[in-house]
Amino acid sequence: MGRKILFITTDQQRYDALGCNGGDVARTPVIDSLARNGIVYDRAHPQNVVCMPSRSTMLTGQHVSTHGVWMNGVPLAADAPSVASDLRRAGYRTALIGKAHFEPFIDPFLRFAENRIGSAGLETEMTIGADGLPTPHRGFEHFALATHGGLGPFHYARWLREKNPAAAAMFFQVLDQQLQVNAGGGGDTNAPQVKHNEIPREMYHTEWVADQTIAWLSSLPADADWFCWMSFPDPHHPWDPPKSELGRVNWRDIDLPPGYIEDAEERERVLDDKPRHWRLWYDGTFVSNYEAPAKWVPKTLTADNVREINAMAHIENELIDEAIGRVLSSIDARGWGNDVDVLYTTDHGELQGDYGLMFKGPYHVDSLMRLPLIWRPAASAHVAPSRVAAPVGLVSLASTFASIAGLQQPDYAEAARLPHADGEAAALGHERVLTEWDSVLFGKIVGARTICRDGWVCTAMLPGTVHDGTEGELYDLANDPLQRVNLWSDSRHTAHRDALLDDMWSSLPTRVLPLRPCDAPV
Repeated sequence: MGRKILFITTDQQRYDALGCNGGDVARTPVIDSLARNGIVYDRAHPQNVVCMPSRSTMLTGQHVSTHGVWMNGVPLAADAPSVASDLRRAGYRTALIGKAHFEPFIDPFLRFAENRIGSAGLETEMTIGADGLPTPHRGFEHFALATHGGLGPFHYARWLREKNPAAAAMFFQVLDQQLQVNAGGGGDTNAPQVKHNEIPREMYHTEWVADQTIAWLSSLPADADWFCWMSFPDPHHPWDPPKSELGRVNWRDIDLPPGYIEDAEERERVLDDKPRHWRLWYDGTFVSNYEAPAKWVPKTLTADNVREINAMAHIENELIDEAIGRVLSSIDARGWGNDVDVLYTTDHGELQGDYGLMFKGPYHVDSLMRLPLIWRPAASAHVAPSRVAAPVGLVSLASTFASIAGLQQPDYAEAARLPHADGEAAALGHERVLTEWDSVLFGKIVGARTICRDGWVCTAMLPGTVHDGTEGELYDLANDPLQRVNLWSDSRHTAHRDALLDDMWSSLPTRVLPLRPCDAPV
């Protein structure tokens, strides 16, 4: 038997959501224990700050310019490389349970495999691989798919309809009648995308994902090697955890997050110092992406809205932590505990009140880019716990999975495995981490390229609807951890900015053209 791999992802979770990363609202003892006994990466970034591009990077080990999922709604190619396929060929059993999202959700004609698999209640869909042999979709022999509510073509929605036909309506409805992101509010403060959800906890998707994971692992023989991607849909909006759990965190009792600027005049001054799309979105005049409600104006967000949304997100974080605990207990009960590597991360962050904003979009700051990333190697591997300050990316995950399985770095992967400690980071090439953004939606074009290295974050805005290619952002993370002082135009830092830009442009992979088409908004 080799080392088994439990890969845990959340959706849209901040670095500071966890106790091990300084969070002081949600209680996350299970994840904190993984951190104490493993490796914590304090500067882990995604290669894109929305779901589909970021998840495609996790699977392929490639930057966005290479795998081609350049915005939400662009499907990952059916024949794209997949580390799950490599692991399966090496003898691993493979499963993806929860949210996949390599393909668009809005798909009424079932053009995409994820939606066909879920709508028919299948385990997977077989295709003929490059070697002429049948292979399961993206290398996963077992799918049990879910998203953020009780509607849609996935296994969770089917299960929920069978258990309680009325349950789907208990969730906040993510899309409105025009198939736009719902701008409605709820809860105690009429906060956007908040609802007090009457669904019983045991029927909530967090519990379902854990139950399905336990069931699949229980079906495997004791000597199996396995790769299980357990993918929780929370704490992504809408923020609608079971009403029975609201007593965990009272929004009236929590402090406003450090990134929220209470004084409106100061808030707008900070926004005005950033590239123009920041302030224009805040004012509701420039909606450039599908990741936030088009009819919602961030300027209307109140301090109590921020408190309530933060409370709801942290309730969801606690439920995830407890669900992980149940899965780890089941793994220990099978006698696998010493031989399981656990990796925990998310696809991107959440603004969650920072700068008076919510949701996500073309905003390359820590709110969206600094992610929780923990690797608890199997005890049998004898890897010492550490905290790594070097910049790393989700692009290293595929190589890390291969390394755990005893395989060489895949030839398609664009980054080496994650380092065990800072001492080996440079030798593995972890000197910088790159993040890309492109969106063309609602007639608006936005592009950004970002590098993080040596304690600095530098973003170049590409020519687009409101940018001429001369704007950007430059932050000194040591002296400006909340990224409120944009040094892009400060002549004292011009040489350093230009050096970072030169390194970024020379390090980014050449973009694969032509661009893949966007088949749906999400």
